[in-house]
Amino acid sequence: MSTAISIQNLVKRYGTLQAVRGISFEVSAGEIFGLLGPNGAGKTTTIECAIGLRRPDEGTIHIGGVNALAEPRRAKMLFGAQLQTSALQDKITPRQALELFASFYPRAADVEGMLKQFDLLEKGNRPYDTLSFGQRRRLEIATALIHEPQVLFLDEPTAGMDPLGRRELHALIARLKEEGRAILLCTHLIDEAQRLCDRVAIMSSGAIAAIDTPGALIAGSKILPRVLVKTARALTQQQVGTLAGVTCSEFINEHWRLETAQITGTIQDLMKLLEAQRLTLLDLQIHHPTLEDVLVEQMGSPSGGADSAREN
Repeated sequence: MSTAISIQNLVKRYGTLQAVRGISFEVSAGEIFGLLGPNGAGKTTTIECAIGLRRPDEGTIHIGGVNALAEPRRAKMLFGAQLQTSALQDKITPRQALELFASFYPRAADVEGMLKQFDLLEKGNRPYDTLSFGQRRRLEIATALIHEPQVLFLDEPTAGMDPLGRRELHALIARLKEEGRAILLCTHLIDEAQRLCDRVAIMSSGAIAAIDTPGALIAGSKILPRVLVKTARALTQQQVGTLAGVTCSEFINEHWRLETAQITGTIQDLMKLLEAQRLTLLDLQIHHPTLEDVLVEQMGSPSGGADSAREN
């Protein structure tokens, strides 16, 4: 697939502080690429540099093959952006907003078609300040796509949304990917990144700590699976110590929490033990490493970066 976004050796400083520390990555057409990390990791600064709101101190940015630093006007014709904090005039309607944004470009999509695509047709003539949070987010993305760009930047698109609104917006983002668009998604919501992204870059203190598919990152984690077990009569520490593969055990809230390097062997030994001791099993949970575990593993104990005040 063709490269839609290429960011190489990007550096952004604020005085003596480095908000972004020489990061590099590429995003292909038809791919959702996530920037994942805590507030202050440098995610928003990276996007702001990519779309021309901030000038990087070092590095290169190419959008659709266009040098965005040398030809910013040309590059801006190739992408759309939904920012973390944005708002329209209170009394403007979705139809008026789309007509306004369409007037900025030599070629634009049909406004009525966009209202229908983003489920805003019934709200087309309602003032912006009467729209729900989710409707406002959909309108913001619609204005970013009014000129039919093939590259889309989304900065915390579901922040503050209720679960239903998030689900609807996730479905919309997935459809945009199916249309062949390259999407750079900035989020601190781990389940969102795992659900939507083909690849993710975990950012910490302005640097990329790891980059790969969510599945590959999880598979490469050193974090062991965990077993939670509760029995009618609690197992003893000595009994737990006989289970195969257990490297660490802790008794919390009437459950034994077991970390194991041999999940199958642990479960087999546990079942034999319960049968031999005639113990009733009340609860058994198996937790494999998640992208959240990988994030914590890669970050260690990050401190807020220079842009922590702007990311929330």
